[in-house]
Amino acid sequence: MTIALNNLKKCFGDKTAVEISEFSIASGEVLGLVGNNGAGKTTLFRLILDLLKADEGTVVFSRGSRVEINPALSEEWKVFTGAYIDDGFLIDFLTPEEYFDFIAKVNNISKETLDERLNYFSALMADEILNQGKYIRDFSAGNKQKIGIIAAMIKQPQLLILDEPFNFLDPSSQNVLKRMLVDYSQESGATIIISSHNLQHTVDISTRIALMEHGHIVKDLPNEEGKAAKELEDYFMR
Repeated sequence: MTIALNNLKKCFGDKTAVEISEFSIASGEVLGLVGNNGAGKTTLFRLILDLLKADEGTVVFSRGSRVEINPALSEEWKVFTGAYIDDGFLIDFLTPEEYFDFIAKVNNISKETLDERLNYFSALMADEILNQGKYIRDFSAGNKQKIGIIAAMIKQPQLLILDEPFNFLDPSSQNVLKRMLVDYSQESGATIIISSHNLQHTVDISTRIALMEHGHIVKDLPNEEGKAAKELEDYFMR
């Protein structure tokens, strides 16, 4: 799954939140999107996912030799995309079991397959998600985060977008999630985009890092063997 951003612009009043003339994400990349608060990371995710209408420009998905898909003009992209940005993605009056069942039914996943896939996430759930007898709204922020991430990954998407996935997670869960994302990338060949304020986690799992500032991508760093770490450290120590 490749993504191309072309002359993409989004303004809120007189403030330009995102302005990217040209940027592409190759199939199978794990792109870490970093930047200070207000850099435009979440706005960019919402533009990619057609949750916000761009003022100018386009987002285009391509799947191998298939026809290109513009999310603003087609629903086809939803079949192969999983995303979790915040707890607004959750249906919080359901239990986790009910929510996962709903996600499975929407994506034509059998109960047997769902059970197998949930078992894959057992280390992340840590016996704190299933069989708790309570609604999602009554879980801690960390466990809501886990529920949202799991729901995004249940259908094994070819494109996975996660905004600040390490937020609210304890150190053990952060490490489990890091390993899970790396494994998923290697096993599935999926394109993964994450944003995170945790630079070390981002460096650990990303094959490439894009640094945003005031809506612009100001650095595009390859990250072979974590080599982007020093440049990022220097930038944020300015």
